[in-house]
Amino acid sequence: MNLPKHLQYKHSGVNWLGQIPVHWYAAMLKRILLGISDGTHGTYTRVSSEFPLLSAKNVFNDGIRISGSESSISEEDHCQIVGSGYPRKGDLLVTSVGTIGRSFVYDREYPLAFQRSVCFIRLESKQYPQFYKYVVESKGFQEYLTSVANVSAQGGVYMGELCQALVPILPESEQKTIADFLDWKTGQIDGLISKKKLLIAKLKEKRIALITQAVTKGLNPDAPMRDSGIPWLGEVPEHWEVRRLKFTAIEPLRYGANESAECEDTNFPRYIRITDVREDGSLHSDTFRSLLPEVAEPFLLTDGDILLARSGATVGKSFQYSPDWGKAAYAGYLIRFRVDSSVLVPTFAYYFTKSQIYWANINSTLIQSTIQNFNAEKYGSINIPVPPLGEQNDIVKVISRKCLKIDSLSLAAQQVVDRLTEYRTALITAATTGKIDVCNVTSGGAT
Repeated sequence: MNLPKHLQYKHSGVNWLGQIPVHWYAAMLKRILLGISDGTHGTYTRVSSEFPLLSAKNVFNDGIRISGSESSISEEDHCQIVGSGYPRKGDLLVTSVGTIGRSFVYDREYPLAFQRSVCFIRLESKQYPQFYKYVVESKGFQEYLTSVANVSAQGGVYMGELCQALVPILPESEQKTIADFLDWKTGQIDGLISKKKLLIAKLKEKRIALITQAVTKGLNPDAPMRDSGIPWLGEVPEHWEVRRLKFTAIEPLRYGANESAECEDTNFPRYIRITDVREDGSLHSDTFRSLLPEVAEPFLLTDGDILLARSGATVGKSFQYSPDWGKAAYAGYLIRFRVDSSVLVPTFAYYFTKSQIYWANINSTLIQSTIQNFNAEKYGSINIPVPPLGEQNDIVKVISRKCLKIDSLSLAAQQVVDRLTEYRTALITAATTGKIDVCNVTSGGAT
């Protein structure tokens, strides 16, 4: 960062603040508060109304996001919750349970009702809330929140812990200058991040469309087609078969092992949960769990096995076992699809689970159910196109080659996002702790 420093510094006495300008000092947040509160701790009947009951999941650093699917409460309950006087325009909102440490300065003329996972901080009139929003976003403050949340029995940050947090104190005019500078610079950075994320989203769509076309229509655009008889699948090449998934498996689709047999011995077979697998199919090295060998035996994975998630938000997700995983069994909320290689090339079947057609089937079934669950019977009933084996191999080669290029572009874009995000945090941290002096920087003069 090519920005000037202050002329003189002193030690703040706070590890995460370090050296600060001589005219700054550090104090507990409670020293500059008019008040602090959190959302309701009560339980309320959900009704159809225009009064949403929000939580930490609605608060982001760039604003409050309210979807059309929020839980709503009665006007009476809403008035009872906001009757406390919080939040009010200018209050600093900090998420304190669940996703901890997101912050936003409340900008509405009227109060919204929140659950206890959001704290409202009301600063003295000589303090500038937007500056302290950035203090909350700084690296040191985020680490403080993580440290106190780790010792909390409820996995959150108590208001008392927020009040005791040490923060920099400086003249309000300087707070405003720093906040204005960060609004400008983070706006630029966020714009660049947004463009890269849009590119990643478009590449993901392109990847799915490529896979869908190849596994349902083949590689020859001039091939004679026939109606598959399945509305969501449409036409397929006339020489292809269409079979139910269960009739392409060498054994019945099988649920995994019960987690009660987990252990810590890394010499035992690895216990694969859906959270252990990255999107690229590799395993997280820091989430290792093992399974007792005598329990793992019926659930051991072999090359080509496909794992399907059957419940919760991950329904429909799929991963293909790789020998790189080592000796491994799988969790009970996953289903093993062991492909009959005389019918299907396992990687062709895996690519099918990444297609729009596969997901159309999953989603259409879930719409009919109030429970997010897709059991082995439902998976087994999915229809899958079955080209001749030689053609399947050709399709897999083409998809793999083209996806490699797309994935390379996506990875490069994601690396840019990561670097920009890191720079954003570093800039906020440097400005809010006084490591750079932005008071004489204008929108045309910073770099």
